[in-house]
Amino acid sequence: MNALRGIKWPYAVIALLAVAAVAVGLLRPQLIPTAAASNKKPGATKRVEQNPPPKLFTDAEIATIGKEAAAQRVKADSLFAQWKTAHGTTRDDKTFAAWAAQQVPAPPSAKQRSAELHQVQALAKSRTTAGKKAATWLELYGKKDIWKLYLHDQRELIPAAQGKAEKAELKAALKLAKTISDQLAAKDKQPAPFVLDPTLRPEKHIKPGAKGPYSYPSRHATRSAAAVTFLTALSPHRAEDYQWMRAEVLYSRIYMAGHLPSDLTAGTLLGDLIGDYELAVSGH
Repeated sequence: MNALRGIKWPYAVIALLAVAAVAVGLLRPQLIPTAAASNKKPGATKRVEQNPPPKLFTDAEIATIGKEAAAQRVKADSLFAQWKTAHGTTRDDKTFAAWAAQQVPAPPSAKQRSAELHQVQALAKSRTTAGKKAATWLELYGKKDIWKLYLHDQRELIPAAQGKAEKAELKAALKLAKTISDQLAAKDKQPAPFVLDPTLRPEKHIKPGAKGPYSYPSRHATRSAAAVTFLTALSPHRAEDYQWMRAEVLYSRIYMAGHLPSDLTAGTLLGDLIGDYELAVSGH
């Protein structure tokens, strides 16, 4: 495995930022922060800098879900080609959202979801303190921050105007991913594993008879796939790193009983479609 791959990249980015911050501090006089500056919400880079990743899951642990996620790519590209033929590359988020939602398969049968729940229950028995720490970090930063940090790394090497545009495009893709996945989850009403079996996450304090939160499709999976598709088009030689991180995020969701495997593959298909759409309408 590439020595630069995996969890080492955040530290490299953070180290460069830290050096830059020191240099600026040496060259410029210290200023008293204004109220507006002190109240400003820290960005993705700062948030990850303040809480760098612990040791994440091994390649062997994430291999299966990684392959299942990668398998959605061909299907998504074929489906998006149909959209592009009919609609071209003009942005129409509302129409696209309705179309993309229709491409996501209906939730699996109760029998299949029950079988998947057994898989999650079996995995839960092997949880470790280190695994829980990794999963918690991935759940927290895997929605948006990790992907924004990857883009920030790329933006250091391109013109500022281009970087600003790509930042806005990734933000749009992530927002659309959340919107569509939330709408589908509310429509399909498939309870998360820890709702089906509250013993999987007792700290959630699920009330007897609770219906939600709903988990099909996974929001984490949708956002991750949209980001990976988008970022890979911008920097193809980094595709392996992006796919690795996506698999880490997806595995964490099974590990902590947030989702069933079918929630994740459905979300990945949807996210791939969204990534293709954002690339097309933004002219990449």
